[in-house]
Amino acid sequence: MTKIGYARVSSEDQNLARQIKILHKYGVDDEYIFKEKVSGATIEGRPELQKMLKFVRKGDVLVIAALDRLGRNANDISRIIQMLKDKGVALQTPELPDFSAIPDDNVRNMVTDLMVTVFKWQAQMERQKIKERQNQGIVIAKKKGIYKGGKLKYSANAKDPKNRLIWETVVKMLDDGHSSISEIARKVGISRQQVYRIKRRL
Repeated sequence: MTKIGYARVSSEDQNLARQIKILHKYGVDDEYIFKEKVSGATIEGRPELQKMLKFVRKGDVLVIAALDRLGRNANDISRIIQMLKDKGVALQTPELPDFSAIPDDNVRNMVTDLMVTVFKWQAQMERQKIKERQNQGIVIAKKKGIYKGGKLKYSANAKDPKNRLIWETVVKMLDDGHSSISEIARKVGISRQQVYRIKRRL
């Protein structure tokens, strides 16, 4: 059994040190760490991920700092986990209990799948709660006569290049997962509410 590590941030100017420190803690040697500095927009657009998926063998354990390092959404994460499962590779992350000591590959994969499903369900429930709170806020705002619908000021299709850049910067910082909403708002120069709106769009 070999422990393989995968670390990803969204851009060249972001640091992988925190993730690599976690991988070392879980027993991954530097020579087996695949380091990615690109957005998680697509699975195919990440060369180090592709190299890692080709490199791992049956019985190996893939270690990641967090599930969202594999992908930006549940579908991508599920696809990659299925690829690992098909190759007989176990998954280890601080977000999940350590099942690497389970000798039977089938049992280990089954238990890991169960835990990943639970975590994805929790994430889905949280997204649903956020949407419900958003809808409740709109209803209240409409009753008070202060609701303003319409397009986001900051988006990938914003006419103003500055607003497009703000959108892209916030998306990268959210994707990286190192900064809080307040930190992102302060660094980019927009309100926390705008950052939350962008996050909900993602």
